[in-house]
Amino acid sequence: MDFQFKNRKLEALYTHERGAEAYPEAVIQAFFEVMVIIESAPDERSLYAIKGLHFERLKGKRSSEQSIRLNNQWRLIVSLEKDQEGKFLVILDIEDYH
Repeated sequence: MDFQFKNRKLEALYTHERGAEAYPEAVIQAFFEVMVIIESAPDERSLYAIKGLHFERLKGKRSSEQSIRLNNQWRLIVSLEKDQEGKFLVILDIEDYH
């Protein structure tokens, strides 16, 4: 699935592994594992089908965003967007949910 980064720090983490010290090592490892899954997914239905990702819509004011579980505490926050080429994910942030 196509994706782009809204957060430059996450883009630097993904492309050059810069800023990894801001997160626990297990979160960084999970981030890269999830990014491989996102890259290989043909569309968002594939992400919903992988139950271990817990790809789910957020509630309230953030109902236009989804989260993907990195571990019990950390989530990758994304937004599903659409352009003339089809749907793609915008990678917004990594958040501590506890």
